[in-house]
Amino acid sequence: MLPDIQLNHRDCKEGMASQPAESFDLVVTSPPYNLGIKYDTYEDRSERSDFITWCLEWAAEINRVMSEEASFFLNLGASPKNPLLPHQLLLALTEAREGESPMFVLQNTFHWIKSISVETKDKGMVSAGHFKPINSKRYVNDCHEYVFHLTKSGEVPLDRRAAGVPYVYKSNIARWGHTQGEDKRCRGNTWFIPYDTIQQRDKDRPHPATFPVALVEQCIKIHGLAESTRMLDPFNGIGSSAIAAMRQNIASYTGYDIDEGYLAVTRQRIEAEQQQTPELL
Repeated sequence: MLPDIQLNHRDCKEGMASQPAESFDLVVTSPPYNLGIKYDTYEDRSERSDFITWCLEWAAEINRVMSEEASFFLNLGASPKNPLLPHQLLLALTEAREGESPMFVLQNTFHWIKSISVETKDKGMVSAGHFKPINSKRYVNDCHEYVFHLTKSGEVPLDRRAAGVPYVYKSNIARWGHTQGEDKRCRGNTWFIPYDTIQQRDKDRPHPATFPVALVEQCIKIHGLAESTRMLDPFNGIGSSAIAAMRQNIASYTGYDIDEGYLAVTRQRIEAEQQQTPELL
């Protein structure tokens, strides 16, 4: 069945303010990074203090609409010249203010690996994934971003195996008691998820800062509510979260974006997903 998908051409702060308290189980989003990325209708460059203040405003609404057992997965990237932004925002979201409890608790930190090279046992080299090359004598290519798992209490249970991986050595399944006989282990906090290959950026990825559908699917799986999940993405973009909601067959998805063009692309992607997956019709 197709999830109840609500796409809203609206500022997320205003939109979330109209939602009842504790109306979502899961929030997965990637806000603008304030790194000068060129969006169609948003200026991604402001004073750092102003940017943090703005983030605290929409984060307060996220906190209000989250249930007590909800998870907030916040994807943030940096740039070689501006490496501290993710950490500065994280500190602002988790620090206690005078007379108040912290807005969020950092429960887990995941590293989204976009590109990786691994030396094999026979001294060969395996490289996989994609990265944005830079021409610099000072900095190396940045091949990862953060996904901060924020909750209200820091004690939200997860379904670690739902997003897990099979054991390489099957003898470990019977050898270790923690496996409980299941051929799947916790994936850990390092997620290798490359971008989908595209042929034409304007056609296949008409947004300057998307995240893969598979990244959102990992968040849905590990949170562990399966089909009952009510998910929110305050920065919908071109709808990777909406497609993930469809593929994971969750109950509902709500997305906000101030750019009608991005929402139009989201609707096209939803229609294409339905055509590829007839059972969603």
